[in-house]
Amino acid sequence: MTTPVAPPSAEHRVGTRRGAAAGLAAAVIVGGSVPVTGMLDAYPVIAGQALRYALGGLLLLGFARLRGKALPLPALGDLPALVTLAASGMIGFQAFLLLAQRYAEPGLVAAVLGVSPLVIALAGPLMAGGRPSAAPVLGAVLATGGVAVLTGGGDTEGPGLLLAVLAMLCETSFTLCAVGVLGRLGPLATATWSCFVAGVGGALVATITGGASAWRLPDARELAALLVLAVLVTAVAFGAWYFAVGALGADRAGVLIGVMPVSGLAVSLLLGAQTLDLADVLGTALVATAVTLGLRRRQVSGSRGPCAGRRGPRRAVAR
Repeated sequence: MTTPVAPPSAEHRVGTRRGAAAGLAAAVIVGGSVPVTGMLDAYPVIAGQALRYALGGLLLLGFARLRGKALPLPALGDLPALVTLAASGMIGFQAFLLLAQRYAEPGLVAAVLGVSPLVIALAGPLMAGGRPSAAPVLGAVLATGGVAVLTGGGDTEGPGLLLAVLAMLCETSFTLCAVGVLGRLGPLATATWSCFVAGVGGALVATITGGASAWRLPDARELAALLVLAVLVTAVAFGAWYFAVGALGADRAGVLIGVMPVSGLAVSLLLGAQTLDLADVLGTALVATAVTLGLRRRQVSGSRGPCAGRRGPRRAVAR
């Protein structure tokens, strides 16, 4: 006999709406920041990321202090997940993305990155000890298709495709490796400590590989880009994204990644760098359908998996 599923409570519905709004805001910010990231092309990559993440972590820590909130410290068992998240999902993603664009056209790289919602929709529930749900998976498929239509693909040579795939896997690890840590630390602490780990780790790597030359002072243009990336794309967007993952689950939140190229398109249109065509309209419609379908309610289970970190008492995400 099938046990009826209780309807979601009012508190759950409010939390879901807030999580969707936070995830959507994070996706819009990250997607619209592409022109800003391009302003750092001539700056040392690893050192620039280390500065960005360290400043972002300080801003998040300051925000927590202003709220009078003491952030829980990571346990020893949380460190592997945080280090993997920082090394791959933050520093590694930017490095592979830059390298991929040297061998492949931006459209192809963006199309490969568009597969990440599907990977998260399949892997997220498995890491949480459950099974993938139909609605997020179908939504992720539509999001992947929408991104492919929007970007149009492109040519590649040499290791371009491999580097794009590695960048995509790094992008998924930013969400997947936070699944278990979020359950114990909460979204604000997860974003804060991952930024500090990436900042310290990036600084060490930059110093070892580049020496003193990796730490040249940024010019005015580069400094402005670093500040925008640290404040909006790191502190604001990271905190909002992890709130969304905690409220919605990794699989449903992952569908929102499809909004990033739509946001990039909107910025390009506003700047007059691109004109709207039929493929843009069709791709945007597919992404909108994907988000609507992918955010449907699912059953939530406990967090476990190779990136899940130490199991601890679950924290209720603020609704």
